[in-house]
Amino acid sequence: MPNKADNISMSVIKRLPRYYRFLGNLKKNGVVRISSKELSSKMGFTASQIRQDLNCFGGFGQQGYGYNVEQLYNEIGTILGVNNGNKAIIIGMGNLGKAMASHMKFAKSGFNIIGLFDSDKSLMGEAVNGMEISHMSSLGEFCKENSPTVAVLCIPEAAAEDIVRELVSLGVNNFWNFSHYDVAANFPGTVSENVHLNDSLMTLNYQMMNKS
Repeated sequence: MPNKADNISMSVIKRLPRYYRFLGNLKKNGVVRISSKELSSKMGFTASQIRQDLNCFGGFGQQGYGYNVEQLYNEIGTILGVNNGNKAIIIGMGNLGKAMASHMKFAKSGFNIIGLFDSDKSLMGEAVNGMEISHMSSLGEFCKENSPTVAVLCIPEAAAEDIVRELVSLGVNNFWNFSHYDVAANFPGTVSENVHLNDSLMTLNYQMMNKS
């Protein structure tokens, strides 16, 4: 039987975290229910778009009632896997890697950071958020003992291919990728979410220039 998720566009998937975050704020503020029209006025999506997006995953709303905020929040959280506790490691403990380890709320998004790695020997033993940085030479043994499934790549593009090849050989096939290296194209069967901060800045620039 085909997986229903295969028929859902990535544009819909990418809107789900925004719904989840917004519903979480409503829940904190004690809002019990909300209509698609009310969501529309607050989020900037059309009511029709909201209904279409949510209908991809089942009927969450009730005619004349709208959506139960807590129920919808929990349902979207389940769809996004926020309680999965995927075991993840961070590769590259420069400024970006340290910032990730120190400030990102990985657990709230379904990930548990279990290891930090870098090739710079001067960083060995340094602790970030209570976890010591390990040398890349210990990566193989660590993966065999702890079985991480996700790697956060905070490394230069030039170093990425060799590191990804090693990670894939160790059973790590999922990547949150800041390296600008195209993991998925070069390693079929992997899952990669690519983050290009400069792309986001240029998008902001475009919107600034073209705002009405």
